[in-house]
Amino acid sequence: MPHEIKEISEISDFRGINDMKRFIGFLIKEFYHIFRDFRTLLILFGMPVAQILLFGFAITNEIKDVKIAILDESKDNVTREISDKLLSSGYFLLYDNLQSVKDIEPEFRKGIIKEVIIFEPNFSDNLFKTGSANIQLIADASEPNLANMIVAYTTSIITNYRSEITKSEDVLPSINTEIKMRFNPNLKSVFMFVPGLMAVILLLVSALMTSISITKEKEMGTMEVLLVSPLKPFQIIIGKVIPYLLLAFVNAFVILGLAQFIFGVPIVGNTILLVLESALFVIVALSLGILISTISNNQQTAMMISLGGLMLPTIILSGYIFPIENMPIVLQIISNAVPARWFIAIVKGIMLKGSSFGYIMKETFVLIGMAVFFIFLSIIKFKTRLE
Repeated sequence: MPHEIKEISEISDFRGINDMKRFIGFLIKEFYHIFRDFRTLLILFGMPVAQILLFGFAITNEIKDVKIAILDESKDNVTREISDKLLSSGYFLLYDNLQSVKDIEPEFRKGIIKEVIIFEPNFSDNLFKTGSANIQLIADASEPNLANMIVAYTTSIITNYRSEITKSEDVLPSINTEIKMRFNPNLKSVFMFVPGLMAVILLLVSALMTSISITKEKEMGTMEVLLVSPLKPFQIIIGKVIPYLLLAFVNAFVILGLAQFIFGVPIVGNTILLVLESALFVIVALSLGILISTISNNQQTAMMISLGGLMLPTIILSGYIFPIENMPIVLQIISNAVPARWFIAIVKGIMLKGSSFGYIMKETFVLIGMAVFFIFLSIIKFKTRLE
């Protein structure tokens, strides 16, 4: 009896060892499958690294190389000293010396400068003879957080200059700064979010849903059926795209309606121009969705490329939340390839600044070029797959 119990125990131990070997073999196989699949490795390691680097470099509470304009109506030694102190701080770059107050509005509409500094006439005489001189700071408040930071940095530098001259003068000169927020005087954050949300939602509906829809046909094997039907390939693609084009327009009108009537975001510029520019961005997004579908074999891949390759750059590198000027030069260069960057600049220009086509011509032609490029790549890739 003890001998039989011993044999049963040995058999149980043997089975336990075999079970453990099988489990270890299964575990090794799973690791092998993971490391063999490039897409899985990209999700596991590539996406976290990319997100940490992007957020780490993009998110900052400092300003750097902000383009400003100066209107010096005095042109004396003191105004030059203050200007030099501002420009040598590393926070500001001089974009233009204005000659008249009339030049301020056109410069802001270009969307390049973020602040205008105005020195009153006879600034030095007023400062040292009467003890008081005035500086007006006009900031582009279409990005309220950035405008607040720019004004705070400018005021701090001017205050430091006043402290320096106070030590060497018998009188206590006072430099008064008048602050004016242009395009968003109440500093409502919704003014900044609406253009960005339009870009994100239109991209989501157009690019993501289009790529998944077409990829689904290929994954289910119905694309081949459609290709041998009397319909031509471009008719199939157009038929797939038009519903999302119409849905994107509905979303755009809903966003604009809510922004204007619920949150009070104005449309200062031409509404028709805004609609046409939105249609152009939708076409760019749709062409991106078609391109993604041509390089994706299944819906999972299409979704991963759309979310990782489009959504993350749109949120981080488009200027939607984080100012592009504050980013490292490498990210600034990469941001030029993000369609949403140009569309957000267009929407802000038309809605908040009342910019005409002449002021947003550059951004418009960039989007047209992107649409042509993506469509061209899609056609080449689609023909390659057919062959």
